[in-house]
Amino acid sequence: MQVISFPLFWTIVIDIGAWFFFHMAISVLCLKLPPGAFQNNAFWSRIYSWEKSGALWDQLFRVKSWKGRLIDGASLFKRGYQKKALHGTNREDIETFAMETERAELTHWLSILPAPLFFLWNPPLAGWLMIVYALAFNLPFIITQRYNRGRIKKMLS
Repeated sequence: MQVISFPLFWTIVIDIGAWFFFHMAISVLCLKLPPGAFQNNAFWSRIYSWEKSGALWDQLFRVKSWKGRLIDGASLFKRGYQKKALHGTNREDIETFAMETERAELTHWLSILPAPLFFLWNPPLAGWLMIVYALAFNLPFIITQRYNRGRIKKMLS
């Protein structure tokens, strides 16, 4: 339900600024989480048997064909962990990579959550477009992280 009304120009400026703020704030928050926060095998990050060690995501969405074109958000932050390639081949490097895919996945799940707030200052159609944007922007990253982590977990077992 729209509570505040702005002229179209300012609504667009506020939408862009709000998304920028939410994406950056959530990214910084997730970057500050210690590695131990990702060792609990939470329901959202667990790789399930029906995912076929990540193969399901490639079967459904052909992840291998487009994942290389996604921007790695880690390049925006000094402490970010680049996930374009493994940083080494020993077990610790591979476990760190798997943990960082969990961090990235959490970041993108949390980045979807603010979308309903946009109904406060946008008309209903624009509010729904903000939800579509949040899903369209974040789901490819979530799918890619699940695909990569499924393959890594299979390697580690």
